[in-house]
Amino acid sequence: MSEAGDGTENVNEMVDLCRELLDPNISADFLVAAIWSLGGAVTTVCSPVRSVQLLNKAIECLRDAARVCTPGSHLVLYALAHTLFTRFMETHSNDDYEEATAQLERILDPNQPGECPDSAQNLALCLTSTLVFVRSTIYENPEYSEVTISRLRTLLSSFSDDREMRLYLTDILATKTRERFTHYSLSESLEEANSYTSQLVDISSSQGLEKYELLELSAGAMVQRSYYSMERTREKIQRLEELLPITPPGTPHHKRLLSELGEWYKSKYYHNNDISDLEESIKYSRLSLDATHSRHQWRVLPLASLRNVLLLAFEKTSKINYLDQSIAIGYNILELKSVQFIHFHAIRTLVSSLLTRGQLLGRREDRLEAVRLMSLAVDNQYAREPDRFRLSCRWAIVARNISHPTTLTAYKTAISLMEKSLSFAPTVSIQHARLVAMGKNCQTMPLDYASFQIKLGRFEEAVETLEQGRALLWSEMRGLRTPMARLIEEDSQLAKRFANINQELEALTTSITPSGRPEMEDGVAQDGMDPFGQLVVKQRKLVEERDTLISQIRGRPGFENFLKTPSFTTLRSAASRGPVIIINHCKWCSDILIIFHNYLPCSIPTTDDFYTRANKLRDTLVEARKHGLDSGEYQDALSSVLKGLYELVGKPVIKKIRLLGVPEQSRIWWCPTSVFCSLPLHAMGPIPSSDSSKLRYFSDLYIPSYTPSLSALIESRKANQQILEKPSLLLVARPDDSLPGVKGEIKAIRSLGPRVTVADLVSSDATPSSVVEGLRGSRFAHFACHGVLETGKPFEASFELHGGSRLTLLDIVRSRLPDAEFAFLSCCHTAEITEESVADEALHLTAAMQYCGFRSVVGTMWEMADTDGRDLAKSFYKSLFSGQETSVPLL
Repeated sequence: MSEAGDGTENVNEMVDLCRELLDPNISADFLVAAIWSLGGAVTTVCSPVRSVQLLNKAIECLRDAARVCTPGSHLVLYALAHTLFTRFMETHSNDDYEEATAQLERILDPNQPGECPDSAQNLALCLTSTLVFVRSTIYENPEYSEVTISRLRTLLSSFSDDREMRLYLTDILATKTRERFTHYSLSESLEEANSYTSQLVDISSSQGLEKYELLELSAGAMVQRSYYSMERTREKIQRLEELLPITPPGTPHHKRLLSELGEWYKSKYYHNNDISDLEESIKYSRLSLDATHSRHQWRVLPLASLRNVLLLAFEKTSKINYLDQSIAIGYNILELKSVQFIHFHAIRTLVSSLLTRGQLLGRREDRLEAVRLMSLAVDNQYAREPDRFRLSCRWAIVARNISHPTTLTAYKTAISLMEKSLSFAPTVSIQHARLVAMGKNCQTMPLDYASFQIKLGRFEEAVETLEQGRALLWSEMRGLRTPMARLIEEDSQLAKRFANINQELEALTTSITPSGRPEMEDGVAQDGMDPFGQLVVKQRKLVEERDTLISQIRGRPGFENFLKTPSFTTLRSAASRGPVIIINHCKWCSDILIIFHNYLPCSIPTTDDFYTRANKLRDTLVEARKHGLDSGEYQDALSSVLKGLYELVGKPVIKKIRLLGVPEQSRIWWCPTSVFCSLPLHAMGPIPSSDSSKLRYFSDLYIPSYTPSLSALIESRKANQQILEKPSLLLVARPDDSLPGVKGEIKAIRSLGPRVTVADLVSSDATPSSVVEGLRGSRFAHFACHGVLETGKPFEASFELHGGSRLTLLDIVRSRLPDAEFAFLSCCHTAEITEESVADEALHLTAAMQYCGFRSVVGTMWEMADTDGRDLAKSFYKSLFSGQETSVPLL
């Protein structure tokens, strides 16, 4: 069967002959032997020539054979399963996967009749592991990856004495658990991956290389090779070169030796940086490619290996011919229609190479081609949404740089993928971590998109974009608390199902990330998924069910826009009580937009250096705070920052709103982005006036507040309309030696008695559970304690209560406080963006209090002096209960 045509014809004849052997009068042993030969022939012939028609014919024959053969005909079942797997590799049909899995489970089921020989069991276990791994590689969805890890852990414990099989399974597990760490930042997954890698080295070092036959699909081998010393690497190469001349050319083993030599020479290069080793790697990689059939289903592997080593050679030598060759091979990979699931990653690599060459040689055509390829790849349904989102952001950047007509399309694609890419992770903590890991270009994409729309004069669309692309996590969680009243009137059962799924998803999304370690017993991993895997699978199932219900709801008249991004017509209502000023801080072009409730938004031009000046102001303030609030350095820096802010923002804004007829002492809401989330816009100044004896700042002219988004501001005005004669206020305080001023603050709050009913949770009474319970029955809340930040972990920001116990941001988010109206957080850092967090997500304690029900919240943007809380509280509540507008900035 050396020729594809002859092989196909021979297999067709074998299928016909096997059908004749299905006669019950013919020996079962003879039939099983014939079926086994047919299965092997199908795999041998169909792998390189991709004959789906032949596979269909063979599978029908094998199904009939499985039905007529006596129970316990394990080899027949295996032949059917393997042929289904071969077709799955071509069609990627989940039906083929499920049927193949069912046949393999019959072989491995101890309750099935007939004794299954060890050889058949091993074959079935091997194919089972290959099947789950390949499916998770083709379809990069989270559930399949978790099933793969779980299944392979179980299989690994079944092969304690089979070193080759352990090598194979351990290699795949090293790859999958390392992927898991990359996707979810689970530290235990990295530890598990490193453990498997160490085992790989131990196993492969304890046996001869002639038995070293890892499955070609796995990518873990490169990691394993990096663990070898230079001496061991040389020994591996020497042994491979000794085996090569005595191995018959054209055999799978000969091709494998060529491939291994290419990889080991590359590994050797990493030890000594000798370019000659890269040349050897290129040589053997080319020979491996030449030895692979042009239509073989895994020809992509030698192509990718050669491309990668050529890229490495270019990176180390800067010789453009290496880059040219790698680009040519990239196009060869894209010509392989049988592995379209790899095309996305191939395009991503090719795009990087084209852009590098375009920059080096000034070739606009390379950048145009990169844009074309990215526009194709972002719709690839085999790739993960987070990867597609990252590529769409890159597409937008490149297209905008060269003024390409697809720029707007690129941005639209990116914004549509952004939210989906976050929901790929099961909990909000991981979602935020993934957003941080995506990098600055992805985080600022909504700001970049809005700046592009503003440049085109599409102000309303820019406002919608900023709303859609910022505070994503709050928006997602707010969507899980969607009011159902109107839907209940239309379809109570549908509303109930949707509400139940929302509740389940909210509980899951706001949960603490569980362990990713398997359950152990006597040092052996137990069957079944670990807790984190179970969480991922459950979350994906709920998300799919919810998406289906949303589609059904949108299909009803009047619900077409259900849970879609609010239109500008809706968003402008946020300015019903005063203008909202959005500052879009963007490296392309920054803009200031003023939103009014009764006419179109207007734009204030900014200076060319607006972006960099704002960054310097933020950096100056952050650095000065390290010296302490009472230091001269801090006071000088703060004065400089406030003055700089006035020149940059305050002066043009005041000029504009005066021209628009906004009177002084009007309410103004700031909706900042990026670094402006950390700058005191309310305190900008001093503002020049005719009375030079009195310094005035922005809050002296207008009554400023902040909102993380327009939707949050709109939502805060939908609070319970029930008004009690005498409001209730919950006082949460922790007076101690580090906060002596809290005692004065407690006294000030208690003195409000005639106007408000005050309930105390002070010192030992202030525990996380008692505080949450107390908040449920209170309209007002006042906190006087330490606020604590955790770098890079915004959901662990907390109020420090009695005995060091903490009420975390996540605890607050889980609460539902329908009667809440106002909270005063007299604690440090409550409205401060945590370091290594995404500013535009507004993940701080103040926003959490608003999310769980409080309409308005007073928070602190950084550390406050101890006595400030008492003085501010006295002034604020005096104003509040006198019926005057307060000049204290609210969220």
